[in-house]
Amino acid sequence: MVYTKEVLKKIFPNPEKSLLLFDNLENLKFYTKDGEEGKYYIKSLGRREEERLIYNETTGKSAPEEIVKQLYIDELIKKYKYPKKLIDTEVDVQFGREKYDHKRVDVVVYSDDNTTEKIVIELKAPGQKNDLEQLKSYLNAKGAPIGVALNGQVHTILYRPYPADFDTLGDIPKYGEEVEDLFKKKKTLSDLEEQDLSKVILDLEELVLAHTGFDAFEEIFKIIFAKLFDETEAKDRQNEELFFRKYGKNLQKTKDAIDELFESAKEEWQYDIFETTDKIKLSPEHLSLCVGLLENISLFGSDLRVIDDAFEYLIQKSSKGEKGQYFTPRVVIDMCVKMLNPGKKDYVIDTACGSAGFLVHTMKYVREKHFPKASDSDFRDRYAKKYLFGIDFDERTSKISRAIMLIAGDGKSHIFKLNSLDTNNWHKSPIKYELERSHLIQEFSDIKKDKENKESLKELKFDVLLANPPFAGKVADKRLLSDYDLGKNQKGKLVSQTSRHILFIERNLSVVKPGGRLAIVLPQGVFNNTSEEHIRDFIMKKARILSVVGLDQNAFKPHTGTKTSVLFLQKWKEDELDEGGNPKVKNYPIFFATSKLPFKDNSGDYVYKEDENENRVLQTDLMDIADAFVQWGKEQDFNFLSE
Repeated sequence: MVYTKEVLKKIFPNPEKSLLLFDNLENLKFYTKDGEEGKYYIKSLGRREEERLIYNETTGKSAPEEIVKQLYIDELIKKYKYPKKLIDTEVDVQFGREKYDHKRVDVVVYSDDNTTEKIVIELKAPGQKNDLEQLKSYLNAKGAPIGVALNGQVHTILYRPYPADFDTLGDIPKYGEEVEDLFKKKKTLSDLEEQDLSKVILDLEELVLAHTGFDAFEEIFKIIFAKLFDETEAKDRQNEELFFRKYGKNLQKTKDAIDELFESAKEEWQYDIFETTDKIKLSPEHLSLCVGLLENISLFGSDLRVIDDAFEYLIQKSSKGEKGQYFTPRVVIDMCVKMLNPGKKDYVIDTACGSAGFLVHTMKYVREKHFPKASDSDFRDRYAKKYLFGIDFDERTSKISRAIMLIAGDGKSHIFKLNSLDTNNWHKSPIKYELERSHLIQEFSDIKKDKENKESLKELKFDVLLANPPFAGKVADKRLLSDYDLGKNQKGKLVSQTSRHILFIERNLSVVKPGGRLAIVLPQGVFNNTSEEHIRDFIMKKARILSVVGLDQNAFKPHTGTKTSVLFLQKWKEDELDEGGNPKVKNYPIFFATSKLPFKDNSGDYVYKEDENENRVLQTDLMDIADAFVQWGKEQDFNFLSE
């Protein structure tokens, strides 16, 4: 036999990601034959035990779909207890009177009579989209009540309770069980599995939401919101029981249960994520379809990545990508947070917060470093509710960031739907009260300037700012451009338009106090285009450059291939400026680094490796860069690194 993991790596760059649904990879048994060097075979686990060539090193050809097939057959036998004699592969499908040999169901599970099809299974290679229409046609042709579409990363289970139309299931019945038995089982947190939620949402749209006339984002968000609440509450229930599930053929009972979870979530999480009058608009039939697809999925995953990726997908579809605003990879966020080292009493803001990634990871960092023994409620009251602020102009991302912040640590009360670049309406927003209460508005000895600032809220006093401002799109509003030095050219004349990220540089510098520190993701052109030299001059006049870290070109794929870097700054204090407002120090060391180990491939998929303990970890050198900066910064006596 051949070492399974090594063969899988020849077929899949990241086997665990490609085969996310399976935890039985070690059950595969590959082998080679004498005289056929570089060819790897597997014997089918179905009753025919056919021999399959799954990889040829010489040609590079592989059979990834066959791997998915054998893993699922292994589950059918060991997890679901179906006898091997009832499992067949490559079964001909007959449509009407004609027989098409090239139309074959990948796997069929028979009833005990070995003739009646109970489950038909249509398989795809990882990365390919499950073909639900093809599965429906097989179900119709075979008359089977259950169909499974599976690609290794996500599965969709269809159920046809004749004479009704197709419904969905969260799982298949075990041997000796019927569909009705599934509805009698209580679900617990331990029953949940991790899937690629963004691909599940694709199926939701195809099966359900495209035919309802309702806004897909709004309805999916409501359902996910209800499920998140259920998973949160289940931790304190007896046996961690879940209520987000299907309740048999009584579709109204299922709808009533999900509606009740949604109402409880709104009541428990009383912030403007939803209006009190908001309801799930889907019919019992449509909602039942959605619940079947979602009920067995764990939404929390690791570091909220599952839910975060799904929300990013929804936002990209609705509008976010058009605005050039892309969610920041979490490994980039972790690097930035570590390098700026926010303290337990530092006020932190993200002026383009998206799904609140910078804030969530700041919360996690501060808790682990400064509140390791605090209870959830103590940490929430002492830090999360007080020190974290987020702003985003997009209504949908504001909702998402509030939802994620409340799940991660209840810091959602300081997420505001505002335009960070235009403070004209800030005095009408609750942010004004929160800024005043926290003493975050800059004070000036000049009475007139002090009054103007308290009205405009332009100069603030945050300790730390982390942001990935949108780096596409232009601002052409003359009133807005006139409010910014960078809205003018080198000669001081108002420009006709400028990129939004340019104005964000200036705005972000005005948001932090003297001595405050910033991390801003920017397109590479800001650092090396000759036409943007005046921008670099402006930055150096306002702040000390601590570091510039170049990111790999794949960092924001698949959404954009724009080359980016992260700029780390510390705003000059008053005693560091001369009478003309220029920095007294002209030359100082800067920490430069460039990532050489991409954490994404050319398709935008994350790249993983094994650590010394054979654990699956993200391939990256960004945390090494952060560690090197911290060591270097301590040698430079940066006081914020000594905390």
